[in-house]
Amino acid sequence: MPEGADVITLLDEDGTEHEFNIVDVLDVDERRYAILQPMSAGEESDTAVIFRMEDDTLVTIEDDAEFERVRQAFENTHADDEAADDEDEEEPSEEGNGTSTGGPGSTSH
Repeated sequence: MPEGADVITLLDEDGTEHEFNIVDVLDVDERRYAILQPMSAGEESDTAVIFRMEDDTLVTIEDDAEFERVRQAFENTHADDEAADDEDEEEPSEEGNGTSTGGPGSTSH
């Protein structure tokens, strides 16, 4: 788990505690949603869950269309972040390629 990550503990219907890493909080269609990643024995899961935030309560999303809108918004947000990260990583290699070809002393016959 990254240092400084926000972790919350929720109780299920049986009163069992479950820890979640807060992945993101999104506003979609004038509502706020929490994207949470379950943790087991201090390890993050490969899955995430989405809850609608109503005042101080997290509510399970029952409507498939609402869930899909939030999932798409989350994926779009993180796809943009990953694309920006990829561009940042590619810039040095592009500069390196540009300086290594056609520089002083390069000749072609």
